[in-house]
Order: sequence, then C-alpha cells, then structure tokens
Amino acid sequence: MGVSNNITACLNFLSLLCAIPIISAGVWLSSKPDNECVRLLRWPLLLLGLLLLLVSLAGFVGAFWNRQGLLAFHLFCMAILVLLLLALLVLAFVVTRDDGSYSVPARAYKEYRLDGYSAWLRGTVIGSAGNWGRIRACLADSDVCAKLGQNNYVTADQFFTNPNISPLQSGCCKPPTICGFGFVNPTVWVNPANPTADPDCYLWNNEQSQLCYGCNACKAGLLGNLRKEWRKANVIVIVALVVLIWVYIIGCSAFKNAQTEELFRRYKRGWT
Repeated sequence: MGVSNNITACLNFLSLLCAIPIISAGVWLSSKPDNECVRLLRWPLLLLGLLLLLVSLAGFVGAFWNRQGLLAFHLFCMAILVLLLLALLVLAFVVTRDDGSYSVPARAYKEYRLDGYSAWLRGTVIGSAGNWGRIRACLADSDVCAKLGQNNYVTADQFFTNPNISPLQSGCCKPPTICGFGFVNPTVWVNPANPTADPDCYLWNNEQSQLCYGCNACKAGLLGNLRKEWRKANVIVIVALVVLIWVYIIGCSAFKNAQTEELFRRYKRGWT
C-alpha cells in the first residue's frame, strides 16, 4: 500500500470516528419524548451518521486494498454526505432561530408563544389538526408530566422558583400563568382568577390525560423543546462537519497523488 493510500486509510478512519458522535446525537434526539412523538424529525441525523459510517468503511477498505474504483466512489458519496450535513445544519439553524419563549414575573421558568417560532417549524411539526391529534395522544402517553408531578413541591413558591422545568412541561403540564390558577401541585390547578385572559385557560383540565395537551401553549412548548435539543445537537454536527471537510479536502489530494504514483509505477515498468 502506497504512502497516499496510507494517508487515505488514516483519513477514512478519522471520518469513521466523526460518524460516531453524529450517530450518538441522532440516537439522543430520537430518545427524547418530543422527538418520539414528532416522527419526521427523528431520523435525518441518525440516517446521515449511519451512511457516513458505511461510506468511511468503504473508503478504508478501498485504501487498504488499493481499490481505486472504490476510493473514487467513496469520495463521491462523501461529497454528497458533507453537502447533506451542511444543508441539514443550515436548515436547523434557520428554523430554530426564532425563540417563542418569554419571561413571566415571579417565575424562574419561561412560558412560550406559538407565533414566536418560524412558520416552517410550526407547519412541519404541528401541521394539520389530525397530525397534532396524534402528537397530543403520544405526549399524553409519555411520562413528561408524570415526572414533573413526582417532584415533591411543598409550596407553590418552590415550584415557581424551579428553573429546570422544560419548555414541554411548561406548556403542556400546567396552565398559562396569566389565567391566575391556584397551585395545588405541578399538574393540579384550581380557581382561575382571570379565565378570559387566554383561550388556553378554558382548555386546562386537571384530568391527567388532558391537562393542557390541547393548548397552544403546549404546541409552543413542544417547539421550544425541539429548538433546544436541535441547537445542542448542532454543536456536535458543526465540529464533525469541520473535521469532515478537512478530511475530504486532504483525501482528494491523497487520491490524486495515489493516481500519480500508479501512473509512475506503470511508466517505470514499461521503461524497464
């Protein structure tokens, strides 16, 4: 195996390592309750990571056994995957740029407005009433609100000063603060002081299978959760993508050098 192929094999091993955090980020996103319910957004990152792993393995085999056709195919596929990752990254940043969160007086957590998020994200995730009905049922079957109810809040102030309530829990597991409900526990609220302040006030129900799953606040909280998780995953994708671009550039150069070495060897054999 020539020097250039040695370099190519090492580069493919590096790109194979880059596939691992991308796959891990995809698995992490897929394991979240919100992504389990929003099926469309579960798979792109995981699928691209798996494809990158396979293409890197193909490139490693091609470099190790000097299969120039396989190396050329690997470089072609790698270029497509880098472009797809870049497109996914740009899309994720664009659609999660808008933040629908807002602060509430005397509350450590935030609440969320549906119109604060991008139209694309609202249309893709929420979509039709039928699509939201499926997502709503999935969220109700999850343990998102059950986990919030398991915390032992003795007083309302303990709940109000908790900054670790997720956007999904803030939107789906309690009524909007503006309604003026009285706190009993995180998922039971009574006697609204201002029930006409927001349409969601009428939708609140202490039945644990209902809560605020039909509220616009719940839809906004779902988008807030997706935004938060995708922005975390984007950090991993950025680092991996920068490494992959450098690997691809150096790999193309090594492939050209390998072609030159092969031509030179053929020339020498012909001359002798």
